[in-house]
Amino acid sequence: MKLYNKENREVLKEKILQSKEARNTVSFYNYYQLKNPAFVRDYLFIEFENLGVLGRIYVAHEGINAQASVPQARWDEFVDFMNSISFLAGLRLNTAVENDDKSFFKLIVRLKEKIVADGLNDATFDVTNKGTHLSAAEFNALTDDPNTILVDMRNHYESEVGHFEGAWCPDVDTFREQLPLVANELADKKDKNIVMYCTGGIRCEKASAWMKHNGFERVYQLEGGIIKYAKDAKEQGLPIKFRGKNFVFDERLGERINDEIIAHCHQCGKPADVHTNCKNVACNLLFIQCEECAEKMEGTCSPKCQDIIHLSEEKQAELRRNKDSGVRIFSKGRFKDSSNFRRYTATSS
Repeated sequence: MKLYNKENREVLKEKILQSKEARNTVSFYNYYQLKNPAFVRDYLFIEFENLGVLGRIYVAHEGINAQASVPQARWDEFVDFMNSISFLAGLRLNTAVENDDKSFFKLIVRLKEKIVADGLNDATFDVTNKGTHLSAAEFNALTDDPNTILVDMRNHYESEVGHFEGAWCPDVDTFREQLPLVANELADKKDKNIVMYCTGGIRCEKASAWMKHNGFERVYQLEGGIIKYAKDAKEQGLPIKFRGKNFVFDERLGERINDEIIAHCHQCGKPADVHTNCKNVACNLLFIQCEECAEKMEGTCSPKCQDIIHLSEEKQAELRRNKDSGVRIFSKGRFKDSSNFRRYTATSS
């Protein structure tokens, strides 16, 4: 019985790129205590593969976190399958703002210690004591209140291309380092409304409980995150307070909420908000690159990397063997003027 996808990723990618099959990009999560996550992982892989589902699904003792691509022709079957499992039944399925048939190329269902790496010891606080969920209309109203502090619970490379008006966007690389920073930075503002948001809601579920554990009582979170907000606000004719582009963790690397471009090319500084990974696989730096620089630099982040991609595959492999690039592989680029990157401006009044 096949329980893992062992096919070559590039072969699978080419297969999807050539396919004309219509697909729905969807994300969902649920914090739920699973007694046997390994069994759940194997079962989900078998069933999702049978349904033609692609994507990245994480399973842990604390629940599930999924971003997936589902064939439109089998969407009803997919929903029926989800509803047949107790901890998946009735979950909010966040479909993409900009649907793309090419968001994922293979199916990965992986066991993890946690569905989001938060660095917290869940046994030390009540993870179910979460913040109040806000609809799009409620979010707009509460963020208009001068007694409200709006916090972006995403990483710097996400908020750089798009964020809500007036939000504090902490300049952090990981959610793990953001949690204590936010709690400490706002420690003297426990009389304020603390409104948090992220891409689809999963990070705020844990973050809001952590904030309440740290003595914050008026804690709120945007239900369904940016994805649901953008769709609901548009459908309901509400003012959309999000500026720019929503970063997403699939092949698209972003979906456009509006036409505004608030970021800059990391190489020339002109307005741009398209993320790419450096074509030198030993580098793989995630950075923002405009069309002109992409052509000039051939999709690389530096002249050194540009030189390397012209070497033979054997030479490139040799260079990778002789250099530990593990840290850089997970690096995220910053705009050269990052010293002026959005800082916390809320007053203490």
